[in-house]
Amino acid sequence: MEPTKAPWAHPPVAMSNQAPSAPSVSPPSSVTDRSLATGPVSNLRATGRPVDLVVKAEPRMPSLATERMQNPQQFKPAERRITNKADLQSFLKSQALKDFMGFILALNEAAQGQPISAQTNASEAIHSMVSMLDKLNSWVDEIPPAKQALRYGNPSYRDWFARVDENANDLLLTILPAELSEAVIELKPMLLDGFGNQTRIDYGTGHETTFCEFLFCLAKLGVFQDSDRLLLVTHVFTKYLRLMRKIQTTYWLEPAGSHGVWGLDDYQFLPFIWGSSQLNGHTGITPSSIHNQAVLDTNAEDYLYLGCIKFIKHVKKGPLGETSPMLNDISAVPTWSKVGASANDCHASLW
Repeated sequence: MEPTKAPWAHPPVAMSNQAPSAPSVSPPSSVTDRSLATGPVSNLRATGRPVDLVVKAEPRMPSLATERMQNPQQFKPAERRITNKADLQSFLKSQALKDFMGFILALNEAAQGQPISAQTNASEAIHSMVSMLDKLNSWVDEIPPAKQALRYGNPSYRDWFARVDENANDLLLTILPAELSEAVIELKPMLLDGFGNQTRIDYGTGHETTFCEFLFCLAKLGVFQDSDRLLLVTHVFTKYLRLMRKIQTTYWLEPAGSHGVWGLDDYQFLPFIWGSSQLNGHTGITPSSIHNQAVLDTNAEDYLYLGCIKFIKHVKKGPLGETSPMLNDISAVPTWSKVGASANDCHASLW
């Protein structure tokens, strides 16, 4: 049965006899392929406004946290460390942020031109991550949504989250080697936060970022290697993305921090970066192909970007130009390389 449409997914109702019109957004006219760089840029991004980039990073996997690995007693629960503007400025200049952005770019580089169905050997760590996500998926089936009159935020999500919390230590131990078992205490908060907020019953790009940070920390611990980069996108993140879509359409989590029509998506950002990289150089699918339903039906399972568009069209009523004007306008960009460069720059500017 088709899931009930989310209450926030409907286009705004006109207050007069005239039909509502979508905001006018100009697509970027010139975007160059480059790494994330520091400093203002003169050309307009997909938002139609200049974007000041604050992060400079090159694609690379993180160096090992050797000292922490050799002294497991140093592991401690992750906690909030940014509480004021000064803390934020310090973080924006930190090597940790540069390393994290480099990790995102390294995965982006590995995904270039590669569909989800690309055949490659998966490591034991990749298999373990996928198995863990499969288990979480099965728990959604075991915990159906409660019957309730609320517009969104089904309380059964809290039951699902509580089960994840209760079993998080054991889940992490299936991924970590025995000598890194002490890292569970530090990784658990990141793992949990990657699936949304139990209290507010919401989920957004911040939670998605936290899940990516969780993968980054596993790479810092040597769980994931350079050879795992592609499958971290096509197997692990894709499995995570499908899990979150199932959770969204089962429990209807409220979008956390959504920018509405001025955002790419209510919930996700990274699949637009990695998804445009997957399509870079594709001879049969162009950015404008998102308006071709046959292309979406045939290729959405193989390309993250197209999967996002298909999901948006599934849960939101109305033309894409009204429900997602930014994505609609980005479809006028001539090449996937320019779409990807723009998505990377926008992501860097969000910090």
